[in-house]
Amino acid sequence: MADFHSLTVSHIEKLTPSSVAISFNIPKELAQTFAFTAGQYITIKKEIKGKELRRAYSISSHPKNAQITIGVKKVDRGGFSDYAHSKLAVGDILEVMPPDGRFTFSPSDSAKNVAAFAAGSGITPIMSIAKTVLECNSDNSFVLVYGNKSYEECMFYTDLVKLQLDHPDRFFVHFTNSETMEENALFGRIDTSTVNYALKNKHKGISFDAFYLCGPEAMIHMVTDTLMENGIDKDRIHFELFTATEIKEELPITDDGQAVVEVTVDDEVFSLKMNKKMAVLDAVLKENIDAPYSCQGGVCSSCIARVTEGKATMIKNQILTDGEIEEGLILTCQAVPVTSTLKVDYDDV
Repeated sequence: MADFHSLTVSHIEKLTPSSVAISFNIPKELAQTFAFTAGQYITIKKEIKGKELRRAYSISSHPKNAQITIGVKKVDRGGFSDYAHSKLAVGDILEVMPPDGRFTFSPSDSAKNVAAFAAGSGITPIMSIAKTVLECNSDNSFVLVYGNKSYEECMFYTDLVKLQLDHPDRFFVHFTNSETMEENALFGRIDTSTVNYALKNKHKGISFDAFYLCGPEAMIHMVTDTLMENGIDKDRIHFELFTATEIKEELPITDDGQAVVEVTVDDEVFSLKMNKKMAVLDAVLKENIDAPYSCQGGVCSSCIARVTEGKATMIKNQILTDGEIEEGLILTCQAVPVTSTLKVDYDDV
C-alpha cells in the first residue's frame, strides 16, 4: 500500500487569477517512488482547521523532469485549493502520495497521432501527455482543443504557445473561449461542431491513434458520442473526469439492515458492521482504518479494492472496465454492500 511522503514545495507560479502551478523537489532516495507515467496524479494530504483533507491533482510536468509539477485551480473556500492560493509558500512541506492513475500515455517505437479535448483545469494531465508524445518520437503529432472562459483563465497558456513554437509541424492547439471573442480563438464551449471542426476540417487528413478527454462530465460524454459517431472505436478514447455529478440521490435500493464487512489493508484484517446504504469507504474511514482514498467522488482510482467474498454494487463508475468489474474490483467510495457479508481486499489490486 502506498504511503505518504514529505515533499518540499520548490516553486509556485501564478498561472491565472484563479490557478497556480506548484512544483515539488523529489529527493534522490524517492526518485523511483515518484517515477510516473504521463497522465497520472498525486494525492496531497493536509490538515486544515483540524480536518484532514485529501485532494488528487494531475501532474503537468514531463516524466523525465527532476521535479513534479501540478496545477491547482481555486474551487473552494477553506479547502486545500484556497490554502494553496493564499497561504502555501516555497519551502513548505506537504504530505504526498506517490503517483497513481490509469489515464496514461506510454511511449512506443511506432509513430502516433494523438488528439486531446480539455476544458479548464482538465488541461493539467494533458500537458504531461502532450510533452511526452512530442518528445518520445519525432514523427508523433498532437492536436489539442482547449476550452476556457477567456485567455485570462487559460492555464499553461505560455507553455502551450511554446510547444507550438518548438513543434510547429507536429503540435496544433485550438483555443476556444466561451465568454470572450479573442484573436486566434474559437468562440463558445467545446461542442459537437468543435469536435467535427478539428476532425473533419483542420485535421481531416490525420488518422488518430488515441484520444484523451479531460474535464467536466458533460463535455466528456458529448465528445465521446461525437467521436463514436465519426467511426472512432471506443477503445481509442481515454477520459478522466475533473468533476463528479451529484450522487446522493442516486443510491441504489438495497435490503435494510447491516452488513458484516472484512477489510484487508496492508496485510492487516479488520472487521466491522455497517449500514448497507453506506459506501464501503465511508464505513472504513469511520472505523479509523487507514485505507487509501483521495477524491471520494468516483473521479480518481485511489480507493480501488477487490471483493473476495460477497457482493457490492457501485453507485457510479467512470474508472473501471467491465472486465475489471467481473474480476471483482470496486471503487470503495462508490460501492455499497448487497450481501449481508462482504470481504474487501485493498492489497489485491
